[in-house]
Amino acid sequence: MSRPGFAPGRLLAMMVKEFIQMKRDRLTFAMMVGIPVLQLTLFGFAINSDPRHLPTAVRVADQGPFTRTLLTTLETTGYFRIVAVTADEAEADRLLERGEVQFVVTIPAGFARDLVRGDRPRLLVEADATDPAATGNAVAALQQVALIGLAPDLTGALAGLAPTPAPFELAVHRRYNPEGLTQYNVVPGLVGVVLTMTMVLMTALAVTRERERGTMENLLAMPIRPAEVMLGKILPFIGVGFVQVVLVMAAARLLFGVPMVGSPAVLLLALLAFIAANLSVGFLFSTVAKNQLQAMQMTFFFFLPSILLSGFMFPFRGMPDWAQTVGEVLPLTHFLRIVRGIMLKGNGLAEVWPSLWPLLLFLAVVATLALNRYRQTLD
Repeated sequence: MSRPGFAPGRLLAMMVKEFIQMKRDRLTFAMMVGIPVLQLTLFGFAINSDPRHLPTAVRVADQGPFTRTLLTTLETTGYFRIVAVTADEAEADRLLERGEVQFVVTIPAGFARDLVRGDRPRLLVEADATDPAATGNAVAALQQVALIGLAPDLTGALAGLAPTPAPFELAVHRRYNPEGLTQYNVVPGLVGVVLTMTMVLMTALAVTRERERGTMENLLAMPIRPAEVMLGKILPFIGVGFVQVVLVMAAARLLFGVPMVGSPAVLLLALLAFIAANLSVGFLFSTVAKNQLQAMQMTFFFFLPSILLSGFMFPFRGMPDWAQTVGEVLPLTHFLRIVRGIMLKGNGLAEVWPSLWPLLLFLAVVATLALNRYRQTLD
């Protein structure tokens, strides 16, 4: 029997059938439209590799016109935003350790006197170098501060101090990552990225796989509560997550030489909260998705902003306010601060708590939503 020739009518009917199927699968259609829009928005408006207005603390031990000029010049560069002025060295260190400021600028006692004498006093700038990309351009701009900042003040009798080199010595200390190694920033962050991708996906597929294989009816017929089903699905993956962490941390130490300065116990606590939060997200997706393809699409929809808005690929402080607000909701954002703080800065529980409690709050909210959704599935 010979095949019929090409018929535009049959082609049109086939196209109509595909559009009808696309209309019925609304979640997939929403992902097809939503993911390009999300990518366009994030890459077009949120990503900025040249962060400005970085929070800066100033430790001033010399009040005078040169000090005021220097501080004004720092802010004029656009890279520095002075958020704290203190005379306490311990307070300045605490702000840097907790990540509340990116720089600490120290103007020593007798700065103006030594400058007028031509003794080139030392201006110390300490930078949080756990994210070298966030501080590189700002540190480069400091050289311009030395050249142009004091120029208007160095006239008349002080004109002899104006020629280069600058009338003061600029010392930049990169704290926690003195050599500015990118691995120190990326490899600890990989722990969070790997866990986000795998934990959400594996749990999202867990329930949808039951539904596709027809075993969901057996699960519903069992005398078991929704919370017990949820914990039964999640707990095995917590063990899988810790195996992944051990592998990545071993590679970080043995292959890349990333230090572990802080407490492993605090890191273990943060890991437990972070893994549970991601597993809860996956379980919530599994109660919404009708099949494994939708579960994978929803996982990608969650993973994309997590990796772009968390500060893993691009400096967090370089993003606009709305993007930072979205990033603050994502668990990966807080975990990156925690893991880098523990491994590179030696932060303890008190220092990581401002990033740990949002993780626990996220876990509580998402787990409640997932349980409610699963109860509706039972009904």
